[in-house]
Amino acid sequence: MNKSSNGIDYLLELNTRHAQAFIDLAAERRRYRGEHPTEIAALKCMDGRLHLPVITQTALGIIQPFRNLGGKFDLGWPFFQVIIDQWVQYSISRGRHCLVFVTYHFARGDSHRGCRGFSYDTEAAKAAAIKLRDQFIRVYGNTAVVPIVCGIETDLDALILHGEDDRSVVDLAKIKQSSQIELEEMLYSLYPSMPERIVRDLIPLVRGNIRHIAEIRAANRPVEDAEHKEWVLGVGRGFDWLHLINTAFIVGPFDPNLSVTIETAAKLLKGNIDEGRVDPNNIVLMTSAAFRDEGGPEYHLAKEKALFLSKFALNIIKDKVPDLVPHLQILTGFTDLDTRKFEVIERLDAAPIKKAKTA
Repeated sequence: MNKSSNGIDYLLELNTRHAQAFIDLAAERRRYRGEHPTEIAALKCMDGRLHLPVITQTALGIIQPFRNLGGKFDLGWPFFQVIIDQWVQYSISRGRHCLVFVTYHFARGDSHRGCRGFSYDTEAAKAAAIKLRDQFIRVYGNTAVVPIVCGIETDLDALILHGEDDRSVVDLAKIKQSSQIELEEMLYSLYPSMPERIVRDLIPLVRGNIRHIAEIRAANRPVEDAEHKEWVLGVGRGFDWLHLINTAFIVGPFDPNLSVTIETAAKLLKGNIDEGRVDPNNIVLMTSAAFRDEGGPEYHLAKEKALFLSKFALNIIKDKVPDLVPHLQILTGFTDLDTRKFEVIERLDAAPIKKAKTA
């Protein structure tokens, strides 16, 4: 991918294009939701390669993403549980089921292309996903809200579906294009208690992933394209539009230990620079908050949140990963969830660096 000479300009141009595409797809989303009303969420790592709309060939705005280091979440986290419960209650109030992808990721060709958030330990990542799925079941049961464990294999962008019994596993990279009946039988064998409505709404994602895998194979994608090449550190919410592979580490504001997550992401970004995978002159710290009510309190609160998160993240980087600071451009703003338009609050083409006092 060729970027313009300035990382911020590239991101703003990208947002303009994707916001317009999102708006243009409004009718398609309404049609799709009419046929497939299940609300879908994906809990995933901040790794920039994990983009379920691309991997499942699903229109933007259908899958609600939640990101954190390693895909680690806990329903005990105060802010996370509020956001998730709001999403669940919104869905139930409209008579919709909820499907939650609890994900982990790995690379079949080389473990060191896997999840750095779990130190490349796929079994530990898988165990954490199972634990989180079980937590969802304890809280919500498994009728209106159905959590499933799903691996994402990044060499082929393949989904690995884990069944309810934790023993049945289907790697979609091994499945050829199948009929509706065959896919239904496969899903019912994995999820015997899954409501029929959710099964029917899961099939387009499965079919889309099978097509996507075939396209990846046909393109013979170079291995280096599956490597970490992120050059943006995104902090906050409202990054749905930033769904290009290998562009951004995205840190959601859910973890009570947010400072540690930002520090880890900053170190990974610095590692990408040191290993020559990214342009050191186009590194962006980008902060976003999300809103729907333009002009109302939610809009103004989002602005305050974005400004706070930007200062918070920059201070952590200055303290913990100071060698990254000279490379940073800083972009602060907020995103209208109804249009995906990103509104700039502040941009700095170079991070402010405090000069040492002279005697």
